[in-house]
Amino acid sequence: MRTGIFGGTFNPIHQAHLRIAEEVREKCALDRVIFVPAASPPHKRVSDDVSFAHRLAMVELAVADHPQFLVSDLESCRGGKSYSVHTLEIFRESNPNDELFFIIGMDSFRDLASWKDYERLFGLAQLVVVSRPGVEVGTPAELLPVAIKEQFCYDQAPNQLRHQSGHRVIFLQDTYLDISSSRIRQLVAAERSIRYLVPSEVADYIIRNRLYRNGERS
Repeated sequence: MRTGIFGGTFNPIHQAHLRIAEEVREKCALDRVIFVPAASPPHKRVSDDVSFAHRLAMVELAVADHPQFLVSDLESCRGGKSYSVHTLEIFRESNPNDELFFIIGMDSFRDLASWKDYERLFGLAQLVVVSRPGVEVGTPAELLPVAIKEQFCYDQAPNQLRHQSGHRVIFLQDTYLDISSSRIRQLVAAERSIRYLVPSEVADYIIRNRLYRNGERS
């Protein structure tokens, strides 16, 4: 089975997240995409201190009508910081016959060298790097951390690099929706509409639970 792993704080999940997952699912011929909300992200705190339970519930509501979208609470169950390398190791161990595709934004990929044991990611899964509005995109080789460039070569397919493990880094440079979770939080704090930015079920959940009412505190 070809499985996409899509992590993030999802604070809140929005239409751009869903569109990214759908486009990657189609272009990489994935059988499923598993959304993995971060319980305790190592690089930043969760804005507005929204609990994992709330963020997980919003993701579950957002993907409920898509038969190939699933949600995992793995990062809450295991405890500690939500390091991607550990998440992928667990998925590999529990799904040994799956081919994993780790979905990551271009902004995160450019900071990959600051991640814990980042060089191990390439041996655990194919990496799918999606463009983000406003994030400069260079050539694939230019985007790699300097310390590991010699581990890669160009693949026959365009916009792909092949790691010495045999896994690929796939760069998707389509135009994605220019929506951000921070902007949604700001709109909610200002008592403005977020219709069409998030699924209606997520908007209702935010209102019902009075999330993001205190505005940005980060």
